[in-house]
Amino acid sequence: MPHADHPELDWRDEMTPVSRRFDDPYFSLAGGLEETRHVFLSGNDLPGRFRDGFHIAELGFGTGLNLLATLLAHRGPGQLRYTSFEAFPLPPEAIARALRAFPETAPLAPAFLAQWAAPPEAPVRRLRFPGLTAEILIGDARETLPRWPGRADAWFLDGFSPAKNPELWSPGLLSEVARHTAPGGSFATYTAAGDVRRALAGAGFQVTRQPGFGRKRHMTTGRLSA
Repeated sequence: MPHADHPELDWRDEMTPVSRRFDDPYFSLAGGLEETRHVFLSGNDLPGRFRDGFHIAELGFGTGLNLLATLLAHRGPGQLRYTSFEAFPLPPEAIARALRAFPETAPLAPAFLAQWAAPPEAPVRRLRFPGLTAEILIGDARETLPRWPGRADAWFLDGFSPAKNPELWSPGLLSEVARHTAPGGSFATYTAAGDVRRALAGAGFQVTRQPGFGRKRHMTTGRLSA
């Protein structure tokens, strides 16, 4: 999975980026922000678990929509931490175009895009907002996640479809997700693929199938034993 600064995109309805490499959209055509809230926030019982120092980690940064949804949901005091693993970072102009589909993110988008456009501290991009600090680790997660020293309280597993991007859903990588999860930590993902559920269970999570978003019948959540 080689690093590429500018992934090739097609655009659906002028606002939804679709990866040519993976032939998959970056967010749900039925409503990306609503999907994030249903799958990743509610799926991890957020924002109810937020506290000072609460750490979210993510496979697949994409347009940054999950990050912005987290910022919108964080109303209380305390500073959240957010770490994302992304092999193919989008250029600022593509992110700006995609985010126009979500007017709720408009108050946050300028600060986000200005920081994203700044020269990165390769191979890490650092973003700072009131109430949240983020690090985006650029590169193949199969290499960057095992080296990461952190442990997350909640994971957003948001890679492209397992059928089209199997590297991001391999048992080895999902074992690394478990290894980098705090006791009692959680994950949520839009996919209910059997191979993914079995790999997460094998890694030590108590896996539960939940109602999915939009046309997807099911999604998957889980907790690591405390």
